[in-house]
Amino acid sequence: MAENIDVAQRAEADVLDRIPMRDEEGQLRHEFVEEITRAIHAADRPLLCAVVAELHEADLGDLIAALAPEDRVNLVEITATDFDFSALNEVDETVREEILEELEPETVAEGVRELESDDAVELLESLDEKDQEEILEKLPPSEREDIERSLLYPENSAGRRMQTEFISVPLDWTVGQAIDYMRDTPDLPDRFYEIYVVGADRHWLGAVPLDVLLRSRRPVPIKDLIDEDRRRVSVLEDQEAVARMFGKYNLVAAPVVDTTDRLVGVITIDDVVDVIEEEADEDLKALGGVTSDEELSDTVWTIARGRFNWLLVNLATAFLASSVLGLFEGQLEKMVALAVLAPIVASQGGNAATQTMTVAVRALATRELGSGNALRVVIREAMVGLVNGIAFAIITGVAAVAWFKIPGLGVVIGLAIICNLVAGALGGILIPMVLERVRADPAVASGTFVTTVTDVVGFFSFLGIATLWFGLK
Repeated sequence: MAENIDVAQRAEADVLDRIPMRDEEGQLRHEFVEEITRAIHAADRPLLCAVVAELHEADLGDLIAALAPEDRVNLVEITATDFDFSALNEVDETVREEILEELEPETVAEGVRELESDDAVELLESLDEKDQEEILEKLPPSEREDIERSLLYPENSAGRRMQTEFISVPLDWTVGQAIDYMRDTPDLPDRFYEIYVVGADRHWLGAVPLDVLLRSRRPVPIKDLIDEDRRRVSVLEDQEAVARMFGKYNLVAAPVVDTTDRLVGVITIDDVVDVIEEEADEDLKALGGVTSDEELSDTVWTIARGRFNWLLVNLATAFLASSVLGLFEGQLEKMVALAVLAPIVASQGGNAATQTMTVAVRALATRELGSGNALRVVIREAMVGLVNGIAFAIITGVAAVAWFKIPGLGVVIGLAIICNLVAGALGGILIPMVLERVRADPAVASGTFVTTVTDVVGFFSFLGIATLWFGLK
């Protein structure tokens, strides 16, 4: 056994020293991936086990994503019990599902047993119920019950995010008893920041931070140290609300209680960081009309199908905007310059609206924008649109006159620019607020509506003002 360990250590040192994993920019080196691929094809277990043991779960996830699909499964099977299954939570959901579906349920169950409950739930929740059941059947009853209970909570709730491993002590203990308990208990959470005080049937009573505990004398009663007003989270609370609470109150951990105020888990800062990244990613994709579950590893057909519906909506609104041009067909024929300059007006309004909309959607998501400050923010955005509108009216008007040598054209396009930038600012702030009020996701729907407003207002104001100014029929 000792000889095998020495061989593995030499193999690991050899490959990582010979070929660094990352380049100066932090990207995976192609040579490193090729070396691991060759080891997989050669079934070089000592080398692969040593490398897998050395890599952080995030680095191992990057390596898995860089491998060919068939090599990913082979890497897990070759390294067996040495493989850290938490690395699968670091890859795209599509990649994770492909790997889990190829592995035997016994293999996955063995890997899940080594994970904390929140990581185990994250690993299994993307699978269908049949696959989940096959894996859960291979787990010991106590571990299976904890995971099954978490999977029953709503998808984006605190109950799904919490880990069920925590330290709880009774109210009548002393500091010394609590410390001795933690020293003598082998199955403590990997990381914890406080212990929780519970009554009968694990009813929540309060929390004691570790720094307070360790600064206290052994005979001090725990009841003298507890923070009864400690902020806690309901299992049904939305994960985004939990993330906001962590940010607002600078928390690193929060106890989770059920509807009867019974302690059932804990959420830690690493889980909250994941939530923040997921929510930001979802909002960013929504603003672009992309489904939240689209991943880089998806197939062409999957991506095309996911984007089709929103592109179809955009096409319909584009026809609506173009119909405005049809109302001024005669005027466009008499003055070609109008057809050339009309897209500029619409484009400027659209860009201004997108700026406002981005700020508004983010402010709504973080609850910084509400009924208390809505009027002030709307007026501010309208004034910003007016100021920028005047500035760009001058710039665009001068450019239009220099281009077409028609003095009145500068006035026309200038007035239209002012109208459309103000309209864009108002649309960018009001449309997300209205969608939020009717419980629609403003990140998903705002873009198309706002663009339609600026296109319609831009074309209509420019061509309408031109018709009046130049007396076109």
